[in-house]
Amino acid sequence: MNYYISVFFLIASFSLRAQPPQTKANYFINPIIAGYNPDPSICRVGEDYYIVTSSFTWFPGIPIYHSKDLINWELIGYALTRKSQLNLDKGSGIYAATIRFNNGLFYIITTNRRNGENFFVTAANPKGAWSDPIWIEQKGIDPSLYFENGKTYFTSTTSDGIIACEIDSSNGKILSDTKLIWRGTGGRYQEAPHLYKIKGIYYLLIAEGGTEYGHFVSIARSNAIWGPYESNPNNPILTQRNRSGQSSIIQGSGHADIVQSQDGNWWMVFLAFRAINNHHHLGRETFLTPFSWNATGWPIIPFDGTAQIDNYTKTLPLQPFATSSVRDDFNNGNLELAWNFLCNPQPNSWSLTERKGFLRIHGLKGNLDSSRSPQLIGQRQKYFDCIAETNIEFNPQKENEEAGLSVYHMPGGHYDLFIRKKGLNREVVLRYVLGKIVHEEKSAIITKGQVVLKVESDKNYYTFSFSQGADHTLMGMVDTKFLSSETLNSFLGNYICLFAAGNNANCETPADFDWFQIKSVEK
Repeated sequence: MNYYISVFFLIASFSLRAQPPQTKANYFINPIIAGYNPDPSICRVGEDYYIVTSSFTWFPGIPIYHSKDLINWELIGYALTRKSQLNLDKGSGIYAATIRFNNGLFYIITTNRRNGENFFVTAANPKGAWSDPIWIEQKGIDPSLYFENGKTYFTSTTSDGIIACEIDSSNGKILSDTKLIWRGTGGRYQEAPHLYKIKGIYYLLIAEGGTEYGHFVSIARSNAIWGPYESNPNNPILTQRNRSGQSSIIQGSGHADIVQSQDGNWWMVFLAFRAINNHHHLGRETFLTPFSWNATGWPIIPFDGTAQIDNYTKTLPLQPFATSSVRDDFNNGNLELAWNFLCNPQPNSWSLTERKGFLRIHGLKGNLDSSRSPQLIGQRQKYFDCIAETNIEFNPQKENEEAGLSVYHMPGGHYDLFIRKKGLNREVVLRYVLGKIVHEEKSAIITKGQVVLKVESDKNYYTFSFSQGADHTLMGMVDTKFLSSETLNSFLGNYICLFAAGNNANCETPADFDWFQIKSVEK
């Protein structure tokens, strides 16, 4: 398979629904983009809306979602689909991105945490192709762009606070002194700065408190782009840390961006997570709230500035997209947009053409705890209650070879149901990996032929099993909370993955996956 895989994502024949269609007028359910989709940024072009979210070490980088109504979203592509754009050989990958539109061109600016660099890419069509990176010498994280009167302003976050400068949007060169424009309201870890000009006033929206349970959104304003900025006396304008949010399943709301819809109403997108028993394992997701402006020109978010699952409010006319199939049979020759690799895939590590109708993964040297594991490919877990299954054909020749299904959070945090060689036989193994703790829960000898591997999820447990023909074997049940951000000290979310690993040597035999599906379960 060609190493530069962008063509498969750009010409994929379907677009992935970010949630089941929402069709009830003047009502919507949060999150609007479920699963691991943090740090949302939004822009409107005419009657079309676009959101980008963070991708960290998953490839391709920066998913791009499209909507006609702000409620229903589809995945249409990625901004970073080539290694020349995103080299993940080192570093922690892509942090928060901002999407903006100016003079017929889309801009996405972000941070690649290899050495703290900021860059932007451009495209005439948000589906791509996107340019190679244009680097900016200014440091900081969570960069954003603001365009006015032919000038381009860059903002980002440093340990001192929010900084701004003017840049050349053609080459990224800094054209002015860099100025500290606001230190926030006193919360730690100021981030996600976005500038807007509304009715002649400059507004600076930021997040504070750290992307945890104490996260919040605050805002300031000024008559001049360089400040000084006056803090809203009613900050924070959005948070779950107050009394009205203390019992909500939604926690950690922050890192926001705003947009005005074509009917004149105002909306805010932001990240939050859904906590179960004080743990969250789906990751930080993308949420939405309407807001209004009070008589003194400050934004007011309903419910005392707390996010809601159920939202009864005036919406645009709903325009849901067609629901995509929950099953991938690997028959159309294109890798569907939902799939992500952990880091840049190595040449010839996977194929849709070597065996028609199968996804073939070549297990390379390394394993799932290798931070640069090119033989891992997965989809975000979007639902608490769901079933993921795959049909695998794998006949390992050596005992170091393994392939199967993984609920994967990070290196040192995953549950694996896989096939390996055991003497003259094959066996299915259920393994839990949590840091230095590696536990094999159960193994079972299997006969020749294909095997269906299955994981069932609810809010509290993952249950693993496998089938051969009519025979079904339960392998074990384990808590979801151990693959959570709280347990693993991360800000990530869970993927359901297919993998093959050679551990200390390349696999002699490839793993062939006939089909894969994730479907939600109504409870």
